[in-house]
Amino acid sequence: MKHPAVYIMASQRNGTLYTGVTSNLVQRAWQHREGVAPGFTKQYGCKLLVWYEQAGTMEAAIIREKQIKGGSRRQKLALIEAMNPDWRDLFEGIASP
Repeated sequence: MKHPAVYIMASQRNGTLYTGVTSNLVQRAWQHREGVAPGFTKQYGCKLLVWYEQAGTMEAAIIREKQIKGGSRRQKLALIEAMNPDWRDLFEGIASP
């Protein structure tokens, strides 16, 4: 079953940010954390899931991702701070049944 989501990974509090979209947030966040796929998150150490938002459809998730990516860093930080002011790694909360 697919559950579209937009998410932000970070290297550390106020560090490098990566915004992505996926149909399986648990699997995708795990891939970033473990560095199993080459790319931006592996290169910059973005292993912390600091923000995410579920979407009704993949199309809606992609539109939201583009909106976030098109925004400023300050806007991304505000999203994170509103949901996760302590910058906790949210992976454990989504990975647990």
